[in-house]
Amino acid sequence: MTDGTALITGASSGIGRALADEFARNGHDLLLVARREDRLQTACTDLEDGFDIAADFVVQDLADRAGREALLDSVVDRRIDYLVNNVGIGTQGHFLDIDLDTEIDQLELNVATPTHLTKRLGPAMRDRGTGGVLNVASSAAFQPGPFMAVYYATKSYLLSFSEAIHQEFRRDGVAVTALCPGPVDTDFQDRAGNTHTPIGSPGGFPRWLPVARVARVGYDGLMAGNPIAIPGLEYKLLWRVARVTPRPLVRTLAAQFNKP
Repeated sequence: MTDGTALITGASSGIGRALADEFARNGHDLLLVARREDRLQTACTDLEDGFDIAADFVVQDLADRAGREALLDSVVDRRIDYLVNNVGIGTQGHFLDIDLDTEIDQLELNVATPTHLTKRLGPAMRDRGTGGVLNVASSAAFQPGPFMAVYYATKSYLLSFSEAIHQEFRRDGVAVTALCPGPVDTDFQDRAGNTHTPIGSPGGFPRWLPVARVARVGYDGLMAGNPIAIPGLEYKLLWRVARVTPRPLVRTLAAQFNKP
């Protein structure tokens, strides 16, 4: 027997792959979802060899409703104890210069996907009186982000959404946690086109966090039933400071970190 099955989106690399390691290390079977079949196959093999768990995968693009429904149809007969909404993308640059289709894909992945999957998989957790949802947000959720406007806004949504349903689900025995890391040592900044900014440059300020540590904090926060999990003392401080700092100053500082 294992400690329940976790469905993890965006699980082929980065935080998603690290969360797969963390759930497997703690005795959970896994269902990994992403677009890259070769990476998913390798991940499942490594996880089954390294831990006494079962790992399976679904190759699926979640950037539209049809893709999400296809995933849900494929797991309709499976018990999903934990949902990890990790898949997401970022964009960097002047809002008017970024391709509209890319921004819409970002809204679909970062906002619509976690909402859709939680809506469909949450009722079974509530009926059983156990389980949890881990939403991978960001420290970007704490303030507006000029030059990454849509990305920051999607993470603000995800944090607000997580806190709200945390309150709704708490009496049902279902945990909901928003994981809010700062920059993490993955390829996210490169894929977002953000490597030429202060916040996106490795070795700069703020400090990039090790991905394994971020995954561990997220897992522990979910299992403890915490509404928010923030890795790193400096990012816990940022959360508190951003709540009391005048908004014009917050916007100005964020723009300086993100400006090309």
